[in-house]
Amino acid sequence: MQRASEGKREPICACAIPPALCPTSSQFSVGLANSGGSRMSAPLRFDGRVVLVTGAGGGLGRAYALAFAERGASVVDSVEAGEKLVQTALDAFGRIDILINNAGILRDRSFVRISDEDWDIIHKVHLRGSFLVTRAAWNHMKNQKFGRIIMTSSAAGIYGNFGQANYSAAKLGLLGLANTLAIEGRKYNIHCNTIAPTAGSRLTQTVMPQDMLDAFKPDYVAPLVLWLCHESCQENSGLFEVGAGWIGKLRWERSLGSVVRQKNHPMTPEDVQNKWEKICDFDNVNHPRTIQESVSMLNDVLSQIESQDVSPNPTSHTTSAFSTGIDPTKAIGQKMPPITYEYTHLQPILYALGVGMSTKDPDHLKFLFEGSEEFCCLPTFAVIAAQASMSAGMADIPGLAIDFTKVLHGEQYLEIYKPIPTSGTLISEATVADILDKGSGAVLLLDVHTYSGKDLVCYNQFAVFVVGAGGFGGKRSSEKGKVTVNLPNRPPDAIATDVTTVDQAALYRLSGDSNPLHIDPGFAALGGFQKPILHGLCSFGFAARHVLKHFANNDVTKFKAIKVRFAKPVIPGQTLQTEMWKEGNRIHIQTKVKETGNISIAGAYVDLTSTSDQPTAKHPTVKGAGLLSDLVFEEIGRRIKEEGNQLVKKVNAVFQWNITKDKKTAVQWTIDLKNGSGEVYQGPARGKADTIFTVSDEDFLDVVLGKTNPQKAFMSGKLKVKGNIMLSQKLGTILQQYAKL
Repeated sequence: MQRASEGKREPICACAIPPALCPTSSQFSVGLANSGGSRMSAPLRFDGRVVLVTGAGGGLGRAYALAFAERGASVVDSVEAGEKLVQTALDAFGRIDILINNAGILRDRSFVRISDEDWDIIHKVHLRGSFLVTRAAWNHMKNQKFGRIIMTSSAAGIYGNFGQANYSAAKLGLLGLANTLAIEGRKYNIHCNTIAPTAGSRLTQTVMPQDMLDAFKPDYVAPLVLWLCHESCQENSGLFEVGAGWIGKLRWERSLGSVVRQKNHPMTPEDVQNKWEKICDFDNVNHPRTIQESVSMLNDVLSQIESQDVSPNPTSHTTSAFSTGIDPTKAIGQKMPPITYEYTHLQPILYALGVGMSTKDPDHLKFLFEGSEEFCCLPTFAVIAAQASMSAGMADIPGLAIDFTKVLHGEQYLEIYKPIPTSGTLISEATVADILDKGSGAVLLLDVHTYSGKDLVCYNQFAVFVVGAGGFGGKRSSEKGKVTVNLPNRPPDAIATDVTTVDQAALYRLSGDSNPLHIDPGFAALGGFQKPILHGLCSFGFAARHVLKHFANNDVTKFKAIKVRFAKPVIPGQTLQTEMWKEGNRIHIQTKVKETGNISIAGAYVDLTSTSDQPTAKHPTVKGAGLLSDLVFEEIGRRIKEEGNQLVKKVNAVFQWNITKDKKTAVQWTIDLKNGSGEVYQGPARGKADTIFTVSDEDFLDVVLGKTNPQKAFMSGKLKVKGNIMLSQKLGTILQQYAKL
């Protein structure tokens, strides 16, 4: 291998480090693995990776180069900086994977003594130098879909330091450059992070005593750099202070601030002065991570100003009375104008599709086809007629001067008195039931009664949280509020799983909630979300129909009420997993996002007028007496408890059994050898079954005892199989080994 240097090519070793510094040479060795690596189960390797380190003549750069080389990387280093180094790496190794921008110099002067030359040379070496080298490497990293870049900032850049105005400006400039590169490179698997090291080097040896230099060895910085550059590290756009064996991550913190400009009121310096304490109050803070999160607050302010019809900042000093905030004595009990909702059979069908119903499931047809003899509305369709009350008329309620851009839907309660008509006209009447003071915000309880003619068909209670509207001296709880409940302390009785589509929010919004947060990526970004999010009431609909199917056989007349708390957002395309616990006629529920484990619906329940003793499957369960198959499944369950882990590894499948008696499904059993350590339970599969068997109790026992050949039972129609038939071969072995009567 050869390396270009000032127009000449000189021989170097395979790691591209001068032999005197090469860890593979007898002249030098380092022990990065001893700095904590020995405690790791497997060392982090960089075999096949090409690393470029600028400023590697000594100190930090030299430590980086040696550490990378020791762990298998090919390293190109330079005493100075230079974009030609990238070409050197490409000529020698054909690629560039990792770039460490480390080169730097000092020209410390007090601000009044800094010359143009002092300023320019610092920016040329630190900021422009890093820009040029990174630009030369960027497209190569982009094309190979991999890159790791480190920018070297400084505590002086983060906090400032006397005598280093030129150096501080350049070092903080590197942080801004790194953050933008992290954004632009993310989709190409190019990560860019920034470190602010404190270490003994050529730059610090003149200002640090020797004992300090010994304590702040470059070897204590190198492990962080190597980790950030490893392919398994997903850190991006991070800023880290590091030194003496300590590492800390920094983030921005911002006070909640204060809106100084008010309706029909000139904004003056005195207004700023009066709000100064709140502007600088860090008791309640947020931590913006992106420019979208940063400007989302300003977007809220602009929306608020627009809704309040605030005039442009006048130059005159005219004043007007201004009153803001919440006065419960005026607002509670106020009624809003009635809301009329007219609809045909199309709206209930559209709603059913919006909450995930499909013609793939025959049970869903009565919610999707107006020609079905059982055509009916999902009970949760009742929220559609009432939801307009959350906004219509609230702005005119006395004692309720709030910022509607800060309103979040926190909880929902729905109670059904009569089945919802499949078409017609519904009238909703809304009342402010109560207002709670939560300190950081206010909770409004909005009661909505919905009528079909003179008949009361349903009641909704919307609990909405108004960010920043608390502190008015109100009560914290209310006997009028429908409260959430704790889950039973045991595994769920049933689990239902549904994959939402990427267009789920786009479909659901057609039922009336047209908030752009759920469809417009730009608007979602202003709200701090990477993508548009699913409507909370859409997840609410998914959870409700899961209960309706599993515990009421989709009989809408058994649905009485539902209460939920919206915990975390869902992204369209994610999987909703509803866990259900039966306690009498109350079904406790919790909905999770399967991909992340985040709970999206918490403290929730559904009340039914009556329930099945077991979760209802596609066919209602008919209780049988003296089923011999029960003994078999109980014995299989006992054996699986002993050896379930091994069976899960071997089988990796879920089997559902429909056991019939007198040609009707008498009981269902599930053998789960895919999840956890395996399980046998009575009832349908909680998720998707890989194979479903249907067989009579007598024929099942004959198969288990070997009296009937399974293949012959299948060919004769005694044993029916749906799904992956090949997996039944694995199950046959289990039945023979574990079902000893």
